[in-house]
Amino acid sequence: MDGAENIIRYPWESPPDHGTAMQVAEAVLWIRLPLPMALDHVNIYALDDGGSWTIVDTGLKSRLSVEIWENVLQGPLAGKPVGRVILTHHHPDHIGMAGWLQARFGSELLASRTAWLMARMLILDEEERPTDEALALWRAAGMDKDVYDTRKDARPFNFADICHPLPVGYTRLKQGDVLHAGGRTWDVHIGNGHAPEHLTFWSRDDNLVIAGDQIIASISPNIGVYPTEPEADPLSDWFEACARLGGLARADHLVLSGHKLPFNGLPLRMRQLAENHHGALARLRDHLTTPHVAAECFPPLFKRKIDGGTYGLALVEAVAHLNHLHQAGEISRLRRDDGAWLWQIRP
Repeated sequence: MDGAENIIRYPWESPPDHGTAMQVAEAVLWIRLPLPMALDHVNIYALDDGGSWTIVDTGLKSRLSVEIWENVLQGPLAGKPVGRVILTHHHPDHIGMAGWLQARFGSELLASRTAWLMARMLILDEEERPTDEALALWRAAGMDKDVYDTRKDARPFNFADICHPLPVGYTRLKQGDVLHAGGRTWDVHIGNGHAPEHLTFWSRDDNLVIAGDQIIASISPNIGVYPTEPEADPLSDWFEACARLGGLARADHLVLSGHKLPFNGLPLRMRQLAENHHGALARLRDHLTTPHVAAECFPPLFKRKIDGGTYGLALVEAVAHLNHLHQAGEISRLRRDDGAWLWQIRP
């Protein structure tokens, strides 16, 4: 095997400052917007179509985001209109300003069907307190009592708080489609696991891959189970996508991800993204020689401290790993009197 297959390289040591742009390839600009969370940024890409721009992902809606976008539009994007906005997936840090750009320019919106439906539904679904389904999922996962008591009557996270409304109408992208943008022809390949029908784009003309959150260099995307589908097994979807997209990977690909730095070394990274979860599952099997609820499974699954800012993401990811083992027939579960599932390895 060529040594380049086993090395991850970062062509740029640091990202562009907010409100600026860095050229990463001909007609492709890298822009970064801030996020008010532990993962404190999201990457945006602008593809020059001559008289207009195609924008891939958009950041959260906030006063700061609007200010940064105004600076970007007049500065790096040179006052040219945004003709198209592409959403790689439905998460709010990627869709938050899409409606704002559409309203500003009458831009065409491109997304997978699932991403658009989920984005529009979740933006419209404003809640003042957690739903019964959310409470049931938290109880089933054995959420810590102090956390549950704090959250059960509090206003939950709402997409509407940090996403501009999306108008009706979009252009669907699906597996096998071809997109022309930035002077290139891109093949559309669908990922799954982190988000359903996650779009990735693979250039036929050079080594570029626009990967969103499906492929990130130095962190593993969250894979979680949510109240909308409590019995889901997104980890199986993740493994399938890693294997399929890994078959396309070349060492010279320059991967433009939704977070962190662009990188080379995609074959290695695709193996790592799957192996990370295979390792977590092996540790979880050992942990479940005695019964545990999901909230007691953080130590074998995660290699860092889980605090208030990461508790929710850790909990839904723990449930995803348990659902995967359960649906594979490797573990059993028993409902406790308080509604929590106790999980244990089958003899």
